[in-house]
Order: sequence, then structure tokens, then C-alpha cells
Amino acid sequence: QEKSSRLSAALFGEDCEISHDQLYELLKYAALGKCHNATQPSWCRIYHQSHLAGVVVIVLHEMSQLHFYKFYLQFKHLRRVFRHRFTLTPSANFLASLYGEGANLKPQNTAQGLTSTSSECIPKSSDLQCDPIIRKYGEKKRGLTSYTLTLEEQKKNDYPIKGSPGCKGYIYTECDQQRTDSSPLFGLDCEMCLTAKGNEVTRVSLVDAQGQCLLNELVKPESTVVNYRTRFSGITKKMLLPVKTRLPDIQTRLKKMLPHDAVLVGHSLNADLQALEMIHPSVIDTSLLFARNEGRRFKLKFLAKAVLGKEIQCEQKLGHDPAEDARAALELAQFFIEQGPAKVAELNLEMLLTTEKLAEVSQNKAAFQPQECRVQKQLNEPPHLPKPCFLDCLQVTGQKPLLLGRQDLDFSGLHQSNLSTSNKQILQRALEDVPLSTFSIIQFSLGPEYIASHLLAGLCEKVRSKLTDMLTIYAGPFEESFCLKSVKKEFGRCGPIQSLTVVTETYQPYVCIQYEVLEAAQLAVESLNGAEVAGSCIKVQRPVTAAVLDCDVLIKELELDVENEGVIYVAGLKKSLTEMDLQEEFSQLKDLETLFLPKDLQSGKHRNCCFLKFQKSQSAVDALEVIKGWTVKGSKLRSRHALASGHLWRWIWQMNHSNGKQGGNILYEKMEQLSDSEQDLRKKVKKLDQHIKKLYRSLQNNTLCVVLFPGVN
Repeated sequence: QEKSSRLSAALFGEDCEISHDQLYELLKYAALGKCHNATQPSWCRIYHQSHLAGVVVIVLHEMSQLHFYKFYLQFKHLRRVFRHRFTLTPSANFLASLYGEGANLKPQNTAQGLTSTSSECIPKSSDLQCDPIIRKYGEKKRGLTSYTLTLEEQKKNDYPIKGSPGCKGYIYTECDQQRTDSSPLFGLDCEMCLTAKGNEVTRVSLVDAQGQCLLNELVKPESTVVNYRTRFSGITKKMLLPVKTRLPDIQTRLKKMLPHDAVLVGHSLNADLQALEMIHPSVIDTSLLFARNEGRRFKLKFLAKAVLGKEIQCEQKLGHDPAEDARAALELAQFFIEQGPAKVAELNLEMLLTTEKLAEVSQNKAAFQPQECRVQKQLNEPPHLPKPCFLDCLQVTGQKPLLLGRQDLDFSGLHQSNLSTSNKQILQRALEDVPLSTFSIIQFSLGPEYIASHLLAGLCEKVRSKLTDMLTIYAGPFEESFCLKSVKKEFGRCGPIQSLTVVTETYQPYVCIQYEVLEAAQLAVESLNGAEVAGSCIKVQRPVTAAVLDCDVLIKELELDVENEGVIYVAGLKKSLTEMDLQEEFSQLKDLETLFLPKDLQSGKHRNCCFLKFQKSQSAVDALEVIKGWTVKGSKLRSRHALASGHLWRWIWQMNHSNGKQGGNILYEKMEQLSDSEQDLRKKVKKLDQHIKKLYRSLQNNTLCVVLFPGVN
């Protein structure tokens, strides 16, 4: 059965902004894969890249996140089909940032711009037979049980063994169930300090197969610390002073956490198990998995960069992060199992390591230049190092990249024969030509008449006004002498309040509350309308304005948005609760995947709400039922389906905290013109959504499709 390619982008919550470099990583790996030494993107993962039928990038020029949410209801297809959404940082040279600089799509070009792209860099099949990885495992893919260490290998590499004289008093995990290729993997890493006794554990991290951190705990050694090894461990005397957790506590927790068929993964895991004084029968050691000649071993930092494209153990950080190391070792093992020994051998890790060492030597030589030369170089402009163009590389391999767009668009010097005059013509050409190309960039445009500053300012003000109305509720009437504090407390249980004012123009006082998140306002309307608050039976409603006439429709569509599938909102949390407290509290909920705790983007403090993402939609529905009536540390929780994903939450916050209303005079003068232009724009957006729908439906299965809004908000 043919494997399906899929994208796993578990960026949920505040990690929803990506740079153009990260987008470049994604497109490069999707287009080239391992055969040109492209590595997996650092921020997401493409599974079964070799099965990708093609890559299609749709660029909507002159459009931004502002347009997407202003015309959210018109983008019916886009929001129902495209599961992953991210905020993209602005770029001066937008197209070049997509595929690298120096691109010239003429067939006679060679791939000189791309490092390690020539065929000489890929080991020939005859060379592969000599590779230590192939000699050890063969070329065929195998299940994970083929890569666990045998008892003999464990003895040889100083692993703690059950019944061994040197392991007296060690705790056995009792994970004795027979392993299968579907047994769960867990990444483990410890940091140690030198004590009077020897190496003792001071920090332990355990991550599951999805990279979720299950345990990240400081441990107080039994003996006096001789050397904290802060440079490597990151542990200081001050950090350990308040710690009460001891090694037996960690041993008990690990024993409880690990299923009976668990396979532990780590880099030189023997040292971690020895320090933990624990015995586990089934392990994958990545320092031995990525085999080298003569018993040498690759460092974890190098493997993470060369294989996964990830930078770990950075010099800027104080010491190693055990959770980061455990996750890297786990992902390396998953990569090896999924890709197989032959694909790993093709990476030519020995050559990459040699190249890296030569580069380090060159840097060191440069560092020892005479002082005068170094000062002179600092005064000069640093040389611009362009990103290599991977489209050139595609052409060398006989694949022809496709670039379609309007004649008046600026293509930054790119040669292209496929120029059209209208979006409709571009769509027709795309439907014909995209199936013939493995990499396509299709560019639609609103037209220059829609990017006038007063039009954008008008749109921005309308969106801001609509969001403000949707975040605002009015509650009342209250008695003349009502307690404002109790009202704020009751409504605060629905979510973070931005402002609260008393309305005195009415016969009896009302309260106007503006929330920071859409879910909080909606929860207040749903749960407190008709309730008794501060001794009065009150009505709760949004302001009645033209902007919120379609509010109910918009709320329903946001609930059904594919991005909010399996996500719920929980409010009423005490601000003293930490993320770890909440992880523990909600761990009993079935299929919980991720927890996002929104923070104030200025103070960094968390709000009194969180979002929970579940693996299945039904599990999210079940969780809403379970949470009803829950109290955490004496605080009653309220919950509902999520409306605003991480990037929308951040964007709303920025809209609410940006400086006042801009261009007010222009707005009033040209409101009529804006209204006409907006109607035209609404029709144009609807048509663009239909274009995307037609193009998307024409794509082959296993095609990666990316839609970009490069305009500036």
C-alpha cells in the first residue's frame, strides 16, 4: 500500500509565527528531499517526503492577515481545507526569500549555488556497502525491535544489567512485556553533578513519542556536591537549594510512568541509567545506532544538526537542556526507523563531519589574525551570503519549476515565459501546467488599486472596531449600591478582562466589559445571561452595531474552523498555577495532545485561561463534559469550544494594543469610496477563494499546497 505524505506542524499557541528562513527550509526539503542533502525543517516535519507528488505555492499578492480575517466568511474553502496556519514575518524581497537568491529559471543553468548538490556528494551504491551503518543493519528498512540493544551489546557498553554484581540496589523498571515494532518510544536524558559519591543525577527529563515532555525535574543529590559542572549541566547551587525531590522519588515516578513494553531512547543512555541507578531491559542508544568505524561515536549536537536540521546545546545557553537532548535523541531514532539504514547512509555523515571540522579550523585561524586586520574587517560591510537556490537544482535533475503570474508583477529578475494578464487566465494555465511540474509558484493579485493607504487604513479600522464589539459585553441592570468587585470576579471567571466600566446613563447601572479573548466574551453571553450576579438577575449581551449583526454566524464558523478542531478553551484558572500544575491537572483527560497557556505579550505573565488541544474531536467534546463543575485549587472552571487559534489570539492582542486610530480624517472624508471599494474587494476575495478551490481540487494526492498572504497589515 502506497504511503501518504503528511505534514506535522505541532506549533500550537504562541509558537505560531514563522520566518521566511523557516518557510524556505520547508519548501527546500519538500522539493529536494534527502537526495540533495536537504534536511527536515527545524520547526515541523514532513513524513514520507519521497512520496510527495509535488509542491504548489499559491501567493495572494497585496493580501495580508488583515484581509483574511476581514473577509473570513468569504474565504470559505481556504479556512475549511487548510489545517495549518502561521503568521509569516515580513520580507523585503519576498519571492527571493521563498526559494533562495540568484535564481534564474533558464534551463542552461547549473546548480553551483547549492552546497552539496552535485551527484558526487551522494554516496554510490558500491560505497554504501562499506558504510558501517549498512554493514551493521543491511539496507532494508526494519521495525524498531531490530535496533534495540541485545543483552551482549548492553554488557559490552556498560549498561546496568539485572543480576549483575555492580548493580546491587538498582531499581528494575519491571517493563518485561515482549516488545513489538509498535511498542512506545520514550526519550530520556539526565544532567549530572560531581559529588563525593561520584556522578549523581541533578535533573531528569522524559519525553514521549510525540515529543511531549512528561517529566523535567530537578533532583537533590544525597552527597555533597564537589563540582556543579554548570557549563554542561546548567545546574547551579542556587537552583538546588529549594529542591526536595530525591533520587528514590524520581525512580518511583519513572517506574509508574513507563508502560510495560516501553523502549527507552537516549544518547549514551548507559550513563543516564547508571546515574539513575535503574535497570531497563529495552533501549535504543543513538550513539551506537548511527554507527561509525573503529568504535567512534557521533556527538548528539552534530547528529541533531546534520540529520534533523536542529541546533541544540547552543553556546548562548547555560548548560544543556535535558528535555531538548531527550527529544533530539528520540527524533533521531524515529528518523532512522522511518527512513531505514540506506537513507541514513546516503546522508554521508562522515563527510559532513569532516566539512564541519574544516570550517571550524578556518574560523579559528581567522580568530588569530593580527588585531589590525580584524578591526579593519569589522569596519567593512559584512559580505552578504545569499541562500542557495534549490529551483536551479530541480532543473539540473530534469525537473522544470513552474512560475505563473501577472505581467505587471515584479519577479525580481526571474526569467519566466508563463505570464498572464488576469487571475482567471492564471488559473486556466495553472490547471493545465501544474500537473506537469513538481514545483509550482502560482501568483494571484488583487491589483494596485486595492493597496491605497486610505483603503488599508479603513479596512484596519473596521476590523479593529468589529473585534472590539465582539470582545465587548454589556451586563445589567444592577442595583444602585451593587458591589463592582463581585461583578468583576464573576465575569473574570470567563477569561481575562481588558477593561471594565460602569454605565451610568441608564435608569439603573449597567457594566461594560471588554475581554482580551473572543471565547471569554462568548462564554459570558452563554453562561451569565439570565444569571443572578451581585444580587440582581441580569441580561448579558453584545453591543448592537452594524458590525456585529453577523456575529452569531461568525462565531459558528470559527467553531467549525478546521484549525480549531479538537481544541477547547478553559477559563477560571488561578494565576498562581504554573504550566506544570495544569499539565498534571488535565493529564487525566483522554487524548490530550498539547496545552497552551496564553501570556501577556508585554509582562510575560499568563492569563487566567488556557487552550487544550486533543488528538480527536470527540475527545475534546468529552473533555467539555468532564470539565463542567470542575474546581482547581478552589476555583471553578468554565469551558467551551475554541474560537481563536494562537496566531489569531496574538493578532487580536496586537490590534487592541496598537496606537489608537490612525488616519481618522482620511477615513471620514472617503468613507463612501471605501464602502464601494470594500464591496468590490469582497467579490474579488470570494472569486479568489473559488480559484484556490478549483486549483486545489485538481492537484494529485500527496501534493503539498501552501497559500501565502505576503501583504503588510
